[in-house]
Amino acid sequence: MTNSQKTDELQTIKGKFAPGNKVGKQFPKGVSGNPNGRPKLTRLTEALREQLAEINPDADEQTIAEEIAKTLIKLALSGDIAAIRECFDRAEGKAPINLDVGGKDGEPLLITFSFNNSNTRLISDGE
Repeated sequence: MTNSQKTDELQTIKGKFAPGNKVGKQFPKGVSGNPNGRPKLTRLTEALREQLAEINPDADEQTIAEEIAKTLIKLALSGDIAAIRECFDRAEGKAPINLDVGGKDGEPLLITFSFNNSNTRLISDGE
């Protein structure tokens, strides 16, 4: 019996685990399931952050990051759309993307995936 089959057996109709089950309580209270926490930064990220924090020798007491931000803002003010978008994405957060995915007459679109050895294809309502 697989672990998922055991889980299905021990869950009640409402999706909660039955009293006394072992599967639903894998970690004792106060013990993390992710003891190492979030993955550490990569060497490249660390190197970039160190460089960006350094004082730019060509600028008056400004970090390299501050100089890059100034350059980005100058580009945005000159009408560079990519720079404008980057400024807003960094300052306001990226705008949410709303997708309206539906079939004919607003009905839900049914997508079925069929996986065969080397023959994979997408089957939609149109077929």
